[in-house]
Amino acid sequence: MAMCEKAKSISGHPEGPYRAVEALDGLAHIAFEGKDTLDKLFDHSVQRFGKAACLGTRDVLSEETETQPNGKVFKKLVLGEYQWMSYEEVNQAARFFGSGLTSLGQQPKSTIAIFCETRAEWMITAQACFKHNFPLVTLYATLGEDAVAYGLNECGATHLITSVELMETKLKSILSQVPALTHVIYVDNKEVSSDGYPESLVIQSMQSVTDLGAKPENLNVAVEQPLPSDLAVVMYTSGSTGTPKGVMIVHSNLIAGMAGQCQRIPGLGHQDTYIGYLPLAHVLELTAEMSCLTHGCRVGYSSPQTLSDQSTKIKKGSKGDCTVLQPTLMAAVPEIMDRIYKNVMSKVQDTNYIQRTLFKMGYNYKLEQLKQGKDTPICNTLLFGKVKALLGGNIRRMLSGGAPLSPATQYFMNVCFCPVSNGYGLTETCGAGTITDVTDESTKRVGAPLICSEIKLRDWLEGGYTSEDKPNPRGEIMIGGPNVCLGYYKNDQLNEDFWVDDNGQRWFCTGDIGEVHPDGCLQIVDRKKDLVKLQVGEYVSLGKVESVLKNCPLVDNICAYANSDQSYVICFVVPNQKHLKALASKCGVEGELGELCGHPTMEAEVLKAMKEIATSSKLLRFEIPTKVCLSPEPWTPETGLVTDAFKLKRTELKQHYLSDIERMYGAK
Repeated sequence: MAMCEKAKSISGHPEGPYRAVEALDGLAHIAFEGKDTLDKLFDHSVQRFGKAACLGTRDVLSEETETQPNGKVFKKLVLGEYQWMSYEEVNQAARFFGSGLTSLGQQPKSTIAIFCETRAEWMITAQACFKHNFPLVTLYATLGEDAVAYGLNECGATHLITSVELMETKLKSILSQVPALTHVIYVDNKEVSSDGYPESLVIQSMQSVTDLGAKPENLNVAVEQPLPSDLAVVMYTSGSTGTPKGVMIVHSNLIAGMAGQCQRIPGLGHQDTYIGYLPLAHVLELTAEMSCLTHGCRVGYSSPQTLSDQSTKIKKGSKGDCTVLQPTLMAAVPEIMDRIYKNVMSKVQDTNYIQRTLFKMGYNYKLEQLKQGKDTPICNTLLFGKVKALLGGNIRRMLSGGAPLSPATQYFMNVCFCPVSNGYGLTETCGAGTITDVTDESTKRVGAPLICSEIKLRDWLEGGYTSEDKPNPRGEIMIGGPNVCLGYYKNDQLNEDFWVDDNGQRWFCTGDIGEVHPDGCLQIVDRKKDLVKLQVGEYVSLGKVESVLKNCPLVDNICAYANSDQSYVICFVVPNQKHLKALASKCGVEGELGELCGHPTMEAEVLKAMKEIATSSKLLRFEIPTKVCLSPEPWTPETGLVTDAFKLKRTELKQHYLSDIERMYGAK
């Protein structure tokens, strides 16, 4: 079946620039009925959807502690129904809160910081800042204390919005190191003692600031509305390398990026419900939620610990957020989809032979039908209804971003849940770059350029990637368009990755290596920083090795590592507990998880299983890891070993496993 052309090289040359066929006459700067700033955009939504449900939060009915067999104590929640604020109520809360901040001395065009979990108050704060032209500095809730202090000092914000939990666990110890800060505002409805905090700091609740702003004498103060060129957000990345960088994003950047994203989500409208649980300090979640609010959707809040009935913080027998909310749309990073895939497939393996065979037959049948553009209503009801219920039963579309999604996981999500759109973008491009089309059934690709962007390839001779490569041109990906941000905050030496062409268009050099297919769609094939040259001269792509070996059932997460003065690759693996214990039992090895991970027999068995996958996937001999270190502790953003999008932090992982690296390479 011939592929429909989705993008073209407007220069006629294989390196591009490539544009979506819908944007050959020019890139989209503004799509939302001429609303050119974020405050105007939300005002427009309030006019259209005023009384409709906007932001939803579940009531906490009870909180209990549960002691695990290993002695660890887990907090378990019983949650009630979602309570909704209408568009008008959110708008009023944002207006009052912004007015309250003004009366506390917050100035237009002066930065204000938010260090908080994903919740309705985060979005209300953002809308308040957009209305009053306060550039919002966003910091991930999972950043370490040093990184938070660094970001707050660099941006110089005087006011900080946060939660009581983060105040107690992370901020208390560093606030004395942030002298510019004068006000800390917490979003929770509870009393907080000022004991242990600097005396010069004014600490108050979001509600008290909102009440202050509602007073007529404060509400009637003139508001300085932002211009499209004004700074909207300074987004600190929890980057995979070094200290966090603040990306400067103006109103027109976000408007352009969202215009591009929304064009790839057919039928987006007030009948949709979006579940928000990824960090709002991440550009993928922020633009997804704001795009939904622009089209009148409901946004219900959740967290990775309360997402499903089986989630870690949900008390056994009570309902997770997806079951109650029944969302139609969600964004997810591949790590979360990989977990769902492995959990479901593991449960299928535990069923009897007839049930397993029926599932497999139905799965393969539906996969073939989907590839032909058809659906299977009977299979959906009889075989996949229970699986689909894990995410509420109504999901119609998922957006995957942040890292490559494996073909096996993508096929599984397409069959059991709904079509998955793969997206590619960076904080520096407002999360916009490419998204796969709703009709694209291919895997490993990230789609054609959005209508706000164009893509260009630059030869990288050292890595062996050029526009003359066959069968398709390859090279470092550069993204251009009105969604490309201004650069890094107070960090001019890092701004060499940004440039402006002869037509005045901004570009960003991504550091990722791409291949453009004949239909104009992009595939990410490598990353400059992930390429290591071995002692003998061969180049190994660590990302490629990891994506192949993640398909091994024993592997939950993996980091490949290679030293340039060595001749072989090693790796660290977070094993799948269930499969590892079953394998240990088969091998006659006994012990707790930590003991199994340190056992030489188990290391050898896991390595053997990975080598089988590597060989069948045609990895070259020198790409296949020779030694493995098993980690009993999972890598989460809280451990500091992965980013909030679950990308590996290679520098931190190297430090964490330094003694194991020396052991596996033979200490010199």
